[in-house]
Amino acid sequence: MPKGEVLCFSLGPLATGITDYLSASGWLVLRVCDQASLKQILMAKNLKAGLLFIDNISPDSFDSIQASLRMARGLQRLEWVGVLPFAALDSPAWRELVLNCLFDHHTEPANFVDLEFRLLNALRQANLREQVDGAEVFENSLGMIGRSDAIRQLQNKIRKVALTQDPVLIGGESGSGKELAARAIHQCSSRASGPFVAVNCGAIAPALIQSELFGHERGSFTGAATTKLGLIEAASGGTLFLDEIADLPLELQTNLLRFLQERTIQRVGSHKSLTVDVRVVAASHVDLASAVAAGRFREDLFYRLSVLPITVPSLRERQADVLALAHYFLGLSTDSANHVRILGFSQKAVEAMMFHTWPGNVRELSNRVKRAVVMTDQRLISPDDLGLALPAGPSAMALDAVRTMAERDAITLALVRVDSNVTHAARALGISRMTMYRLMDKHGLSLRRIQ
Repeated sequence: MPKGEVLCFSLGPLATGITDYLSASGWLVLRVCDQASLKQILMAKNLKAGLLFIDNISPDSFDSIQASLRMARGLQRLEWVGVLPFAALDSPAWRELVLNCLFDHHTEPANFVDLEFRLLNALRQANLREQVDGAEVFENSLGMIGRSDAIRQLQNKIRKVALTQDPVLIGGESGSGKELAARAIHQCSSRASGPFVAVNCGAIAPALIQSELFGHERGSFTGAATTKLGLIEAASGGTLFLDEIADLPLELQTNLLRFLQERTIQRVGSHKSLTVDVRVVAASHVDLASAVAAGRFREDLFYRLSVLPITVPSLRERQADVLALAHYFLGLSTDSANHVRILGFSQKAVEAMMFHTWPGNVRELSNRVKRAVVMTDQRLISPDDLGLALPAGPSAMALDAVRTMAERDAITLALVRVDSNVTHAARALGISRMTMYRLMDKHGLSLRRIQ
């Protein structure tokens, strides 16, 4: 089995002894002797490690080597091992180039075994970095689809508030993704290994909400046949998410305030206080400050909850994310039993989505895509399938939207042509494999969707 591919680059003659040794040792050696060929091969192949041969240490040679490395870095991030004369290290410029641009270096005369060892270390470093980069793509998104400034600002705020234990109040329109933000806060916090308990305060009958939140003792009321653990107690060691907190009855607001102040609860029918370690994250689509002014929400509870307020942007405020979200929901909604292989959205459907104001936010987009998957009889979803109308008058899509659509179509077509082989598709597009994965993540593409 080959040890790996190694790019051997020189602006002069290559040291054939080294390249022959590496070939005999099981490496796939790619030999390049000019900058134009270097650019061509980096655009065609996804490479991780390279050998840089330097036999001329004149100022002109330095400028050419530096320019070549800068060009290569713009296309791919290789780990380079330099092979150079010992005298090169007497020059401050060459020393700086070795320190800043190379993973390791080997001075002539070359020890083939030692050089191969350094090359293997460079390859391991590249593999490790690729894994870390891949993890960062996932971790940095916090489970949120999109790359707009609005969503990036939200992600940054989530990371900051997650470092504390104080209550968080999440605002935002209905359907904008407040629970997703709450889960991201939990997953980024030191409580990630604990439970995440979500409670919709408006979905529990007023007569039951006291028992649901705080629990009850056996026999405390008719029908209480056993002791019941409340949702606050169930969230101990983790995060309690109180969605639509504005719907909480005023009498329950008093009990919740006491819990936030004292970190203790009493089950219904009990006089014993229980200490509970829970972080509270609350959310509401209602402006709680206005609810306080109208007497529908306790002012002291409002200030206790809003220590760290954040707002989830509406979909109108992150219009640049509409296409990525649409393709993501399409991937989730596609039914394998559907007789039509849906490839994506037509250009008119994209225009309709980009001009729609999305009053129902992300939830509305998800529902429209689900409906379109069921209703369409074509490979490309139309505006009618989505239940959207095209804008009146001439189309005037924003340039960013046009670029986004073209980029996604190019990626999809490249993957289809090579049977979803990411490496081959990346080569065809002239990008690295990690860049390919980032673009797939950006547009909500998955190999399952393409196949």
